[in-house]
Amino acid sequence: MDDYTHTPVTVADERAVVIGGTSGLGQAIALGFAADGADVVATSRSEDKVDATADLLEDRGANTARVTCDVTDRESLENVRETAEEALGGIDVVVASQGAISRDTVLEISDDEWDFVTAIQLDGVRRVTQTFAPAMDEGGSIVNISSLAARLSMANLPAYSAAKGGVEAFTRASAKELAPEIRVNAVAPGFFITPQNADTYAEGTKKRDRIDERTPLGRVGERDEVVGAAIYLASDAASFVTGEVLTVDGGFADSAF
Repeated sequence: MDDYTHTPVTVADERAVVIGGTSGLGQAIALGFAADGADVVATSRSEDKVDATADLLEDRGANTARVTCDVTDRESLENVRETAEEALGGIDVVVASQGAISRDTVLEISDDEWDFVTAIQLDGVRRVTQTFAPAMDEGGSIVNISSLAARLSMANLPAYSAAKGGVEAFTRASAKELAPEIRVNAVAPGFFITPQNADTYAEGTKKRDRIDERTPLGRVGERDEVVGAAIYLASDAASFVTGEVLTVDGGFADSAF
C-alpha cells in the first residue's frame, strides 16, 4: 500500500535500567541498548563491574549512572530507581536479568540453596516489577530474562528451572495486571557463550558437541545474538505484544533427539 508505514525496531532515546546488566547476557543487552541509542543504567552487586560496564556504556554514547543493586533488598532497588530517574530523567524500559544458580539435585538441594536461587531469580523479578512499574509512564516495557530450563528437563537444576518457570508465569500475570499502561514480556535464551561459561561450552567438549548436534542452526549462540530480541520487545515495534515469552535458542527446544 502506498500509505503503508511501520514502527522501527529500536530503543533509540529510551531510558533503560538493566538489572544484572554488568555481565553475561545482561551486559550484552545493556551495551546493545546503548549502541542503539538508549540511555542505560546497568547494575549488579559488584561495584567494580558496575564501574567497568558504565565505562563501556559511556563509550557507546549513553548517559548512565553508577549504582549497585541487590534484588533481595527492596531498599537497594528503590535506590536504583531513584538514581536512574535522576540521571536519565525517567525510566521507559526495565530488563530483569539478575542471575543465580545451583547445580544440586532434587534430592540433595538444601533449603538454603533453594531459597538463595529463588530469592534472586524469581522473587527478584517480583521486587523489580513492584519497584519500577509504578515509576514508569504509559508505554513502558518490562523485559524479564527466562531460560530454556523453564520448558526443558535439565538435570541438576531444580531450583533454577522452577524459578524460571515461575518467571514466565509471573510475566503473564504481570502483563494482564499492568496493561494497558505497561507491557511485560520475557526472553528465554538457549545456550549462549558468555565469559562465565566459555570453558564449559568450548569447541571440542562433549557438552558443546551434544548441543551443536541437537540445535538446527548447528551451534551455540553468541551473546550479542540475544540483544535483538530484547530490543524488539522493549521497542514500540512490539506495542501490541505483551505476556509473551520469546525463545532465542537456534531451534534447540523444538528439535528432535
